[in-house]
Amino acid sequence: MDRIRILGGVPLEGSIPIGGAKNAALPLMAASLLTSETLTLSNLPHLADISTMANLLAQHGVMLGLNGVDAQQGGFAGRVMDFRAEKIASTEAPYDLVRRMRASVLVLGPLVAREGVAKVSLPGGCAIGTRPVDLHLMALEQMGAEIELKEGYIYAKAPKGLKGARVAFPMVSVGATENTLMAASLADGETVIVNAAREPEVSDLAQCLVAMGAEIEGIGTGTLRIKGKPSLHGAQHAVVADRIETGSFAVAAAITRGRIELIGARRDTLEAVEKVLINAGVVLEDGPKGLIVSARENDLVGVDIMTEPYPGFPTDMQAQFMALMATVKGASMITETIFENRFMHVPELARMGAKVNVHGSSAIVRGSSNLSGAQVMATDLRASVSLVLAGLAAKGETTISRVYHLDRGYERLEEKLAGCGARIERLKE
Repeated sequence: MDRIRILGGVPLEGSIPIGGAKNAALPLMAASLLTSETLTLSNLPHLADISTMANLLAQHGVMLGLNGVDAQQGGFAGRVMDFRAEKIASTEAPYDLVRRMRASVLVLGPLVAREGVAKVSLPGGCAIGTRPVDLHLMALEQMGAEIELKEGYIYAKAPKGLKGARVAFPMVSVGATENTLMAASLADGETVIVNAAREPEVSDLAQCLVAMGAEIEGIGTGTLRIKGKPSLHGAQHAVVADRIETGSFAVAAAITRGRIELIGARRDTLEAVEKVLINAGVVLEDGPKGLIVSARENDLVGVDIMTEPYPGFPTDMQAQFMALMATVKGASMITETIFENRFMHVPELARMGAKVNVHGSSAIVRGSSNLSGAQVMATDLRASVSLVLAGLAAKGETTISRVYHLDRGYERLEEKLAGCGARIERLKE
């Protein structure tokens, strides 16, 4: 099992290209099931989760074709792939594939909408929370699907097709919004999604569906109106830049008190993260190719944050900011409202000298400049990158095990950081 070794204490300087968003790419790939024509997606990141979704789609009968690379973002080569679901070979998403990645449940809505039937494995639990699929199923039932749960699978059927409906979510769910949005695109009549997730990745999916012929109003708002079509056609779409990768590398610049230009970054998707960084003393400015993040000018100070659905502070940036707050002056309170188990990185950061006390859903972080290298273990995707960030700032050597989590969400992480002066390497075992 691979490990990452870091010799910390080097202020990072240089530029890092930002790839396409994994959390946008996965539902976009699932959307290929909605049409018999070719959907071409560009700026696809080369990540383990993308490969898992590609394998699942191939099992459903989608023809996959690598169609070159993009080299428009300062030399970054995002992949271009063609997806053609001319015929659906199988409406079953088996456990062996779905268990590897919760986002696999996103094939449920498209399969039921197009084929009238689907059998999708329940994704099961997750290291950072239960994340049930109840809202996905509720929405499909309101659109006329018959749902049965048995033997660990979701059995869904709509022999007369899905019907437009008013779907009001009791809580915001990105995945349920995406599944409903795709299903509604082929439903008979108008569907209104109330309390829809507003994340940029949801808007990216909606814009792709519009390019495929869907009629959607309210993109980017909490209410989406979809007029279903008998069929959708092929399209070309570029995956939106990854705001979580952008935020993670912005923290890398801040935690090492360095300066990095993030090439291709979308500043308009970073408002909550940008506000917290500025309040902490980090300088952000537009550069010739992206966003410049610098922490060379000011002493950084503690800032309180609370995770919330977009446009609030993203839960996927909480662990990274905790690592940063462990290195600044003063104290900060971090409150997690999205997932119940998302402080599992705290004991590992404590091994490096971070002063963190957890009280229920909140953590008090008392800043210090005395992080030291240690042997630590990653527990999930964002926790693992928080340990990398802490290692970049710590004195001495840090070794991080179980880094396969990183490969699910960060492409060429070590290479990008090393290009800015980080002393980092992957140890193969």
